[in-house]
Amino acid sequence: MASAGKILRRTFLIGTAVVVGGAAFGAWVVAKPAPNPLKPAEGETALNPFVVIDGEGITLVSPRAEMGQGTETTWAALIAEELDVTLDQVRIIHGPPAKAYYNHALVGEAMAGYDASSIERSMGELMGHLGKVFSMQVTGGSTAMKDGFERMRVVGAATREMLVAAAAKRLDVSAAELVTDKGQVIAPDGTKIAYTALAEDAAEMEPPRVELRQPEEWKILGTKFRRTDIPAKSTGTATFAIDTRLPGQRFAALRLSPTRAGIKSFDAFEVSRMPGVEKVVDLGDGLAVVANNTWIAQRAVNEIPVTWEDAAYLPSDAAISEALEAGFELAADSMLRDDGDVSTLPMGTKRIEAAYSVPFLAHATMEPQSANAWFDGGKLKVWTGSQMPTFALRVAAEEAGLDEADVEFNVTYLGGGFGRRGEVDFTRYATRIAKEMPGTPVLLTYSREEDMTQDFYRPAAKARFAGAVKDGKAVMLDAQVSSAPVIGPALDRAAGFSPGGPDAAITEGTANQPYAIPNYRARGYAVPDLPPVGFWRSVGNSLNGFFMESFMDEMAVAAGVDPLQFRMDLTRDEFLPAWEVLNTVKQMSGWTGETPDGVGRGVAMCYSFGTPVAMVIEVADQDGAVKITKAWIAADPGVALNPDNIKAQLVGAMVYGLSAAISEEITFADGAVQQKNFPDYEPLRITQMPETKVSILEVQDHLGGIGEVATPPAAPALANALYDLRGERYRSLPLKKHVDFKI
Repeated sequence: MASAGKILRRTFLIGTAVVVGGAAFGAWVVAKPAPNPLKPAEGETALNPFVVIDGEGITLVSPRAEMGQGTETTWAALIAEELDVTLDQVRIIHGPPAKAYYNHALVGEAMAGYDASSIERSMGELMGHLGKVFSMQVTGGSTAMKDGFERMRVVGAATREMLVAAAAKRLDVSAAELVTDKGQVIAPDGTKIAYTALAEDAAEMEPPRVELRQPEEWKILGTKFRRTDIPAKSTGTATFAIDTRLPGQRFAALRLSPTRAGIKSFDAFEVSRMPGVEKVVDLGDGLAVVANNTWIAQRAVNEIPVTWEDAAYLPSDAAISEALEAGFELAADSMLRDDGDVSTLPMGTKRIEAAYSVPFLAHATMEPQSANAWFDGGKLKVWTGSQMPTFALRVAAEEAGLDEADVEFNVTYLGGGFGRRGEVDFTRYATRIAKEMPGTPVLLTYSREEDMTQDFYRPAAKARFAGAVKDGKAVMLDAQVSSAPVIGPALDRAAGFSPGGPDAAITEGTANQPYAIPNYRARGYAVPDLPPVGFWRSVGNSLNGFFMESFMDEMAVAAGVDPLQFRMDLTRDEFLPAWEVLNTVKQMSGWTGETPDGVGRGVAMCYSFGTPVAMVIEVADQDGAVKITKAWIAADPGVALNPDNIKAQLVGAMVYGLSAAISEEITFADGAVQQKNFPDYEPLRITQMPETKVSILEVQDHLGGIGEVATPPAAPALANALYDLRGERYRSLPLKKHVDFKI
């Protein structure tokens, strides 16, 4: 985490150039400010792309999607802290798709491993500006707070100082004589001028360099404050895409090819005559029905006789499994870690090997994919939830045959994202349907079955691990992971370009773990012709956390060492924050390394998105079934900006990981997905939820992510607990295939 003192580094000024101007550093094309996309109405003033002040108060224009993770609230707190207003004085809206809202942290994060040097971190800062070049307005990768931490505080501080300068000019006093409090500038004689009365004059002021407040001066950050989105969501007044209603509203449902291929033939004659049906649309790879309500549309589209083309990918679980095994014979797509020599080991070492596998997983967001589109031939308006709105805007314009300037793209609340709403399929189809109904708004809603079977899945994968231990410590680790590539195909779908080079997602969570193992190699194998995959909560860490931490347990057993102590010994001198979270869950859980009969405990530690997380899970045998009784989580994000929200995110991410570990999987037969709804893809039930305690540390000196980081350790901690309980090692998921879990 950079110093919270004066912001003098030129690289940082570039990172906030949209706010404070900034001078050229490196390539001017990259560093120059992006244009302010806001066009305030009469009586409003946009001091920068993030803050609008009008007669009623202050509005934060948030560039990051709110999908339940609390991002908008904490971004508002970052601004409010430096702007000298209370959180309830800040209204929040989602900003339009715009270059100014690029995610600076997303690209730079790739260079910021746990052992990154200051030079590497500076290079990451500079590389982060590529996000502006590619208009990467993205909510993902647990980067929202890393992107906004200094950027939004500078926005708040710069806005405050512009308002103070305007007040000083109006009162004909020195700015140094003025103070601010709760949205007012206060003069020595007690005169108070509201920010709302100064905004227009402040817009003429030059944004200054600013001094950020030290954490000990914070009034909002680091304290308990309420999420701003919760009241509306609790009262049913929050607007998600599925809630949008416009005059003359019509509703659409689609039925896409179960094999993700084309249509051989269909006959819509009878369906087109059904009461309430207004139009049948040929989408090329599926059909849509527009009707006067969603239920008629969904029933009608499912009654159309259709013959589909065969899948272009491997059609069955058996074929997919065979391809993943054969993947190890391909040339390695990546070798992102290669320390020491894994092939030559000293005498006296004990070698072990293990193979693991995980299935495809769906996102299963609570709100199925939806988008409302209105097209009049020359203009297009879209309302949807999107994690990548600049890319979705591009797709909408492309489908409509319009310039992007002729598309109004409105980002609503997201009813869950997990990476799924980084895709653009629902925007593309909604636009395609709206073109067939000019002048009429059409709300497209995927049925749960379509949402489940037309997902872009977390990849299935197989892993082969070899390791060696000596004198109670790991001396060698050789990890191989065979899976479909994720990053290239997902970006190609969303952004229309695919980065070259190895797919880091295949081995993330394996290659970058903070264990002091002298001989350490990680290789990834990119397998072609698999079903379509995409970003899923914690991406490659989700599967590699299970592989890596299961194998760490196996090495600890082979070394004859307590598995928690085994990890602590390997992290203490390599990355102290990892040791600290392990030590914390040890203390929280009262870990002794011994459990009574009928009880098992497992531990896992995963470093992902800049944050180490340790987890201990306890299970108990209850009448032959397994009950998850307790869980302890410790995480170190560096700075706890909103402690209550961090705890909620850690618990929620653990639940997401436990759901996948216990019962979730996507399988294929004849090219089609077999799971179609929650009875086939069952998340953790409330009766299965363990008593959970969370501890947040602030040891490391760089801000880490939170939204995804507790998903990776959930599955291995549970699997390791089952080993402690039953003495059997389960190396494949879901665990329900090996164990009966109590409901």
